[in-house]
Amino acid sequence: MDMARNPNITPERRKKSPLEPETPVVDVCDLRIEIGNSGYDIIDEVELTIASGEVLALVGESGSGKTTLGLAILGYTRRGASIVKGKVRLQGRDILAVGDEELRSLWGSQISYVPQDPRAAINPALTIGTQLEEILIAHLPQQSRDERHARIAEMLDEVLLPHGEEFLSRYPHQLSGGQLQRVGLAMAFACRPRVIVFDEPTTGLDVTTQNHILETIRRLCSEYRVAGLYVTHDLAVVSSIATRVGVMYAGRLVEVGPSGAIFKSASHPYTRRLIQAAPEADGRELVGIQGSAPRPGSRPRGCFFSARCDYAVERCIKEFPEVELVDVGHDVRCFRHLEVSAGLNERPRPASRPPGLVSDDVVLNVSGLEAAYGKHVVLHDISLQVHSQECLAIVGESGSGKSTLSQCIVGLHSQFTGKLTFKGNPLANSVRDRGREVLRQVQYIFQNPYGSLNPRRTIGQNVAQPLKLFYGLSGGQLEKRIAEELERVSLSSSTMRRYPDELSGGERQRVAIARALACKPALLICDEITSALDVSVQAAIIDLLRSLQRDLGLAMLFVTHNLPLVSTIAQRLAVMTEGRIVETGDTRTVMAEPAAEYTRMLLANSPIIGSDTKQRLNP
Repeated sequence: MDMARNPNITPERRKKSPLEPETPVVDVCDLRIEIGNSGYDIIDEVELTIASGEVLALVGESGSGKTTLGLAILGYTRRGASIVKGKVRLQGRDILAVGDEELRSLWGSQISYVPQDPRAAINPALTIGTQLEEILIAHLPQQSRDERHARIAEMLDEVLLPHGEEFLSRYPHQLSGGQLQRVGLAMAFACRPRVIVFDEPTTGLDVTTQNHILETIRRLCSEYRVAGLYVTHDLAVVSSIATRVGVMYAGRLVEVGPSGAIFKSASHPYTRRLIQAAPEADGRELVGIQGSAPRPGSRPRGCFFSARCDYAVERCIKEFPEVELVDVGHDVRCFRHLEVSAGLNERPRPASRPPGLVSDDVVLNVSGLEAAYGKHVVLHDISLQVHSQECLAIVGESGSGKSTLSQCIVGLHSQFTGKLTFKGNPLANSVRDRGREVLRQVQYIFQNPYGSLNPRRTIGQNVAQPLKLFYGLSGGQLEKRIAEELERVSLSSSTMRRYPDELSGGERQRVAIARALACKPALLICDEITSALDVSVQAAIIDLLRSLQRDLGLAMLFVTHNLPLVSTIAQRLAVMTEGRIVETGDTRTVMAEPAAEYTRMLLANSPIIGSDTKQRLNP
């Protein structure tokens, strides 16, 4: 049994925020969730409330328990987990005490969920109109057909989607990621629920679409007085949408407070380190967090963060801190929170920029590339170069052609014309026609870690595949190399014995990165690879990629929608829209003095840490 549990925490010890009514919509009381019957907790001692019309953001590293807590508010746990203690009250009623049939009736009508990946939640075999109508039939059977159709039109208007017959007759694969996420929001708000759990709904979306989605969530929660729990690792998004913030670490809420107070004067060292690890447009150096959070069953007796903390003293190693009041509505679990909020021991974040071009060697040359899907041309006269030790960032909205360009280069999309060379040698259009050495040297990391790992193989087997193919490793030598590659991306060597479904999204992406880096590539194509990573791991990955640029002469094509991140890794930047490059140049120059109107629009839509919510979402 985990010895770090604190039985002294009671509901009476919690402090109410002025934003909270006496009876909040959501009230989580002393919640504990364990792995099966092991006695090891995933989360414990969780206490929080969410008021009507309020959005509480839940942040923390992958594996901290954010999604587990979000699902618990639905009265649900993942396979292998069980709620062993505590209450989750919805308007004063404990939903953990109701029967399965009654709980199912609450899902969709009183409690809704918006998943990270809408494609996994929306039935690909049914039209959008059919799926929207199904929700109303299930929860509002008294409505007539005309009333349902009128409500569907209203739902789509609310999320800024067309509601004509042509749109309703489309299938999910005919919609963009942003449109699908809006459909997911429409479904969640369909029956005017009291609570909605948003599980990273803007991960992977470009900044313009993300801005629209965030504004829609904020507006609908406010208008319909919905209590929202927004699970995310993106601190800039948090500062744009959240009324309050809860910070989770190793299954505990270590700090909860108003959004402004958290970003201006965080009182827990972990919170401050998360903020330091977040990228900003001025290119200040990312400061990662060394080590990793202890997993269930291996958590120490004292403060779980003590091994990674600059403020830790002997007491921190022996005792787990109780909840202390920082200010009204602002709680923290840290013995030294006064020193932390004062910024003592603060690590400086000097201005930094990626190393300049130190090589004239052209690794990749693209000239006059035009690509099509059938008769529809999607890329127009694309020309670019990537040098050894250089990172070229490609940014643009969804549908701009970024991923198609990347797939042409790696050989996954062969319907293109133009000149494509690697180290001076022509590249075949299709990956099937390329030699083994080219396959090793040109590596691609996909955006979606859920689809890039074989779910029937262990993590070790997934990483071992290229090591066997390109280096012929086996036995102990192979296992040692796998462990080294996992540790390079901040994963324990014990991870190799687990399966992909046992890992969080961020952990899976780190495995995909480790597998690509194991090949020791000369050109690495990164397709939104940090979108699923929390900021501390993102900082570590960026630092790793920069060191590989320097030490191995690695060339990178870095596709992303995260503009602040670009300035920390890319020497040059190319901006794409509608299949064309509209601006290219030195990253700092383009970010500071964009020449294209489209670039200026992207920068304006990028969320900024500490920005005013209404000002950012309604410029």
